[in-house]
Amino acid sequence: MAADRMAFLTTPRAERVRRDARERVEDWREVYRPGSLLPIVGGQAARCMDCGLPFCHSACPLGNLVPDWNRLVALDGWRAAAVRLLATNNFPEFTGRLCPAPCESACVLAVDGGAPVTIKNIELALADRAWEEGWDLPQPPAGTTGRRVAVVGSGPAGLAAAQQLTRAGHATTVYERADRPGGLLRYGIPPFRLEKHRLDRWLDQMRAEGTTFRTGLCVGRDLAADELRADCDALVVAVGAGLRRELPVPGGRLPGVHQAMAYLTGANRVDEGELPAAPVSAEGLRVVIVGGGDTAADCLGTALRQRAAAVTQLDINPRPPGHRGPGQPWPVHPKVDRETTSHEEAGATGSGVRVFAASTVAFEPGPDGRLAAVRFADAEPSDRTPRVGTERSVPAELALLALGFTGPEPEPWLSAGLGLTVGPDGAFARDDGFAAGTAGVFVAGDAGRGQSLIVWAIAEGRSAAAAVDRYLRGRTELPDPIRASARRLTL
Repeated sequence: MAADRMAFLTTPRAERVRRDARERVEDWREVYRPGSLLPIVGGQAARCMDCGLPFCHSACPLGNLVPDWNRLVALDGWRAAAVRLLATNNFPEFTGRLCPAPCESACVLAVDGGAPVTIKNIELALADRAWEEGWDLPQPPAGTTGRRVAVVGSGPAGLAAAQQLTRAGHATTVYERADRPGGLLRYGIPPFRLEKHRLDRWLDQMRAEGTTFRTGLCVGRDLAADELRADCDALVVAVGAGLRRELPVPGGRLPGVHQAMAYLTGANRVDEGELPAAPVSAEGLRVVIVGGGDTAADCLGTALRQRAAAVTQLDINPRPPGHRGPGQPWPVHPKVDRETTSHEEAGATGSGVRVFAASTVAFEPGPDGRLAAVRFADAEPSDRTPRVGTERSVPAELALLALGFTGPEPEPWLSAGLGLTVGPDGAFARDDGFAAGTAGVFVAGDAGRGQSLIVWAIAEGRSAAAAVDRYLRGRTELPDPIRASARRLTL
C-alpha cells in the first residue's frame, strides 16, 4: 500500500473524538470515545511531510522518531512503527494522554499558522495498539551486573530511570512513600485523563523485568538516606517538585481553603478504592479555583464530577491570544488560548466560569468562621498586582489553590543524608551529568529541573539511568537524550 505523499495538502487535520461533555461529567472514565482513534490515524499520519530537517525532534526532549513512525503507520506498518516509538519512550501511553505536544507546535506544517500533524494522537494509537497486540512485552536483562541501584520516587522520572537500569542488568529497587507506586501519575492526575489500569500494567511489566518496589516507606525518615546509599552502588533521587506555592493574602488559613494537590489526591484515592469518601469534596458547594494551569483544570473537572453547585476559576494571567503572537514564532511552543476538556465540560453544563487577569486579594470568612467568599480584583498588566477600584467578591465554601510548585519538598533527613543542596531555582543542585551530593548520587526529573512536563521527566529518567550505568561500568549503551542543563525550545 502506498501512502499519499501530498496528504498534507489534501487531508484536513482530524483529532480523536471526545464523548459528549454532559455525559463525561457523570463518570470518571477517560473523556475520549472508545474506538474513535484508529479509523483516522492512518490518514493523519500520511499528512507528515517527512521533512529533511524535522523540528518535531528538537521540540521533543525524548528525540521521538516522529517522521519514521508516522510514515510506517501511513503504510499500515504498525508493528515496525511501535518498535521505533518504544525505542525512545518508556511510557508513550502516558505522554500520548498527558503531554501538551510541543512537537506539534514545531511541526513544519504549523510554520505559517497551519494545522500540524496530530502527532500526539498517532503516538497514543501506537501505544495502545502495541499493548492490545502484545508487541510491548517485558524486556528482562540477558544477564545481571551484580550492582544494586536505589531509585527514590516513583513518578515518571523515577519509573523511567528504574526501567532502564533494570534492563541494563542492575538490581533496581524503587522506594515510594505513598501506599502505591506512580507518584502524580496515580494520585495527582484524575482518571478522566489517565485511567489507572494503564499505569498498573506498566508497573506489572517492570516487575516482570525484575524491578522491585517498596512502598509506604519514606527515605530519610523511615529509612536513613545515608544507610540506603551505603547499601547500594548508586542512588537516583526522583522525588519530584512537591513544594507548593502559597498565596500570602488574608484568610489563607480559613477552613475551606485547600491546596489543589491534596484535593486531587483525595479524589483519586476514592477512585482507587483506597478511601470510601473524599476528605475534601466539592459536592453541593460553590468552588473557587485559584490558578490557570493544568492542575487548576484538573480541579475543575473533578469538582464538576463531584457535583459542585458552581465553579469559578481565577487566572491571574490575561486571556492568551488564539494564535501565535509575534513574540512566540514557530517552532517554539506558544502560549495560546487552549480549551481543556474540563473547560469544555464547564461550558457545556453551565457550571463553571473562568475569569482572566484576576488577582486574588483575600479569602473572606462567614459568621461561622469558615470560608464564605473569595475577593479578587483586576490584575495590572505590568506586574499583576490588584488594580485599585476593581475589587469584588464571589461566594465560595471551597477554595482550591493551584499555584504550581517551586521545588522539592524540604526533607532535611533526605538532603543531609545524601549531601544534596538546593540551587537558586529551588531545585536540587547537580552537574550536567545529573550527579549531585555524595558520590554515586544522581538527581532526575522535577527534583532537579523544577516543575516541568511529563515528557521532560521521562527524558531525564532515561538520561540519569545512562549516567548511573556509566558511573557503575565506565561506559553505557543506554539512550542518553538530554543533559541536565537542556531547556525547552522557547523565547
